[in-house]
Amino acid sequence: MQGVPAGCVQDGEKGVQRVGQGEGDWGCELWDGEPGRVIQEGHRSGNAESDDLEAVVGDPALLHKLEGGGRGQPVLLHRSGGVQDKEADRETLMMELTRLVQSAVSESSWWERQGIDCTILASAFLSLPAGFLLLGFSQPLLFALGVILMGTAHAVITVKGTHLASHGALSESRDWAEFWAMFFIEVCGSFTAEAGIQAHVKIHHAHTNIIGLGDSSTWRIPFLPRFIYLFLAPLAVPVITPLVALGLLKDQSPGGALRTVCMIALGIYSQYWLLLHISGFQCPASALLCMLLCRALFSLPYIHVNIFQHIGLSMFSPNHRPKRIYQMTHGVLNLPRNPLLDWTFGHSLISCHVEHHLFPFLSDNMCLKVKPMVSKFLREKRLPYQEDTYLSRLHLFFNRYQELMVFAPPITDLVGIQ
Repeated sequence: MQGVPAGCVQDGEKGVQRVGQGEGDWGCELWDGEPGRVIQEGHRSGNAESDDLEAVVGDPALLHKLEGGGRGQPVLLHRSGGVQDKEADRETLMMELTRLVQSAVSESSWWERQGIDCTILASAFLSLPAGFLLLGFSQPLLFALGVILMGTAHAVITVKGTHLASHGALSESRDWAEFWAMFFIEVCGSFTAEAGIQAHVKIHHAHTNIIGLGDSSTWRIPFLPRFIYLFLAPLAVPVITPLVALGLLKDQSPGGALRTVCMIALGIYSQYWLLLHISGFQCPASALLCMLLCRALFSLPYIHVNIFQHIGLSMFSPNHRPKRIYQMTHGVLNLPRNPLLDWTFGHSLISCHVEHHLFPFLSDNMCLKVKPMVSKFLREKRLPYQEDTYLSRLHLFFNRYQELMVFAPPITDLVGIQ
């Protein structure tokens, strides 16, 4: 392919994302077929606002290769396909921020980049034996402690683990990243890895708050009353998730569909078997009910977080989409740090969601590390850095449920800032 940056084609490692998201933008997409494959030809997008220099963001080792031996400058990919140094063209805001974050990532140790998050996930798995044993006690207090321990571990594994795995943030190895995605999403999360990555990475992140694409409309269930949607329906998530996954198998290859069914069945049956043989449940129905109780323990905040941080913010037309940095700063919101949710769901889903959408391949800990740098940069450049409390968002959605969750969202047109 003429004019395609050689580094993107030849290097098969993970960690490169497309910064320009318009039709025809340059870039490499992590999960689009083979990692490292260029997904667009180098023609102009027709969107004058996005026809500028963009950045390659991600793995420091790959960036070092693309930089041609480590001159210490970010790589700039032009629409014509040429690679130019920073001095050749004026830096964009996104490029300037990328350079700062890239520097922080390259100076961080493996422990900071992946070790801390892997340790949290390992701790969740190590707590499972104690959870199964506590669930075998007849004393209400010990049983309740077992439910809390098991439910918390399940949330860490299936929310934090699946989210990091979907972005390839648990390993710098391509093969291991693919393995962890299948393990966390299918075995632990009871969903299909292929559809999950397609919906979250390729649609939600690439087209955040773009009407008809990444506008979070999949979370809307207009026929449900607000109280049922916000406080009762989320409890059915453990049942709905594998059923939705089975419905999506028709879009997969026969081999991929068979693997997904086997992995989901393995995850569900393993917990069921352990409840019968380790916890000592005598009745299959009571074991299944206990599974539902543990898996639904964090379902309410899970649904709330997914709607609070995008719905009700700026939504954009596919034909007049802003540059990436404006799209993310106007369409994404951070919640304050919360010890329980930050460590259970991960910083990137709670207090560092803006940072996560700007740099989606960073781990939770790295998002937390660059948070002061990103917030300071955005405020200095007079860009929004949106934050709100959990209770404030809950109050907003409860009082404006029809407007936010039933009616079509209004389109925002950013004028005079690009």
